[in-house]
Amino acid sequence: MVLRIGLTGGIGSGKSTVLQMLVGHGAAAIDADAISRATTAAGGAAIAELARQFGADFVTAEGALDRAKMRERVYADPAARRQLEAIVHPLVGVEIERQVRSAVASAHRAIVFDIPLLVESGRWRAQLDRVLVVDCSGPTQVSRVVERSGLAPKEVEAIIAAQAPRAARLAAADIVICNEALPLGELAGEVAQVAAAFGL
Repeated sequence: MVLRIGLTGGIGSGKSTVLQMLVGHGAAAIDADAISRATTAAGGAAIAELARQFGADFVTAEGALDRAKMRERVYADPAARRQLEAIVHPLVGVEIERQVRSAVASAHRAIVFDIPLLVESGRWRAQLDRVLVVDCSGPTQVSRVVERSGLAPKEVEAIIAAQAPRAARLAAADIVICNEALPLGELAGEVAQVAAAFGL
């Protein structure tokens, strides 16, 4: 029996670092966002259908989705967001299942699904055995993201506002790693305890 763990956390929480540490303990990682991006990259599985439904001007000269143009469209039109998701989500689901089969065949004891919008999507919870949330305060998120990306604090605050509220993530959690002011070594210790609880 392979344990299915959903990993989520707000931007700047340290989720990616925790994921890499869990992989180091022997978990398989499946990155739902990376799979989604691949479907809309040049030559991606969603491109032909996106061009058919939205128009060829939504595809760049390189053959990838024009993300900025699509972002404008879906923010302005909720129906367009649903249309986009109806094209991309089934393709993502197929690839996730392929990666799950591969992880099971490789005898991994746990699969960690990196799902930024786990709480928002509503459809993930039933597919998971545990939800692990990496948490920190809003000001910590802002300072970390500003430092690593060069975005303005207001831009980061807008991204945070668009994500599920911190309270909603915490309410969905089975396990929380509080990554507020932890040195990397202490974070690694926390992750080791969680990994042991997952049988890793």
